[in-house]
Amino acid sequence: MNKKKRFYLRLVILLVLFAAIVYTIYNTATKDQAEIIKVGDKAPDFVLVDMNGKEHQLSEYKGQGVFLNFWGTWCKPCEREFPLIDQQYQTYKNQGVQVLAVNIAEPKLSGQKYIDRKELTFPVLIDHTKSVMRAYNIDPLPTTLLISPEGKIEKIITGQMSENDIVANMKQIMPK
Repeated sequence: MNKKKRFYLRLVILLVLFAAIVYTIYNTATKDQAEIIKVGDKAPDFVLVDMNGKEHQLSEYKGQGVFLNFWGTWCKPCEREFPLIDQQYQTYKNQGVQVLAVNIAEPKLSGQKYIDRKELTFPVLIDHTKSVMRAYNIDPLPTTLLISPEGKIEKIITGQMSENDIVANMKQIMPK
């Protein structure tokens, strides 16, 4: 009888441990799904430093539309759309649309060489720890988020944009 009681006690302990493990796995999986940002959500705030050492905090751009572009120097579609984004930035920056290009954890030197070669004029920020990339669930590159003057995500674009797409997207987030 003593052995039988121990057997059942051990079985109950094992079942409780198994249930706890299943519960933990389920909570972790569904928590990640719940935190995926979508159109209409408030854009997660962040602070990143640009190539010149200046801090940029997303919330400081409230009242302006923000064209938030995630990129890498190795990304060919990023390379093709950057000159078009820069051209439109020159047109729309005085109309309340700002471009923030977030480089994904590359060394500053390679990013700076890339920017100099492309003669880009908009702020380029480096996400050294990929924390902003994770907060925005970025995959693949390029990914661009249109953020309204009120700080809400208006649109999420994955892949390369044409010049017409860029113009339409900048007009969409221009302050009224």
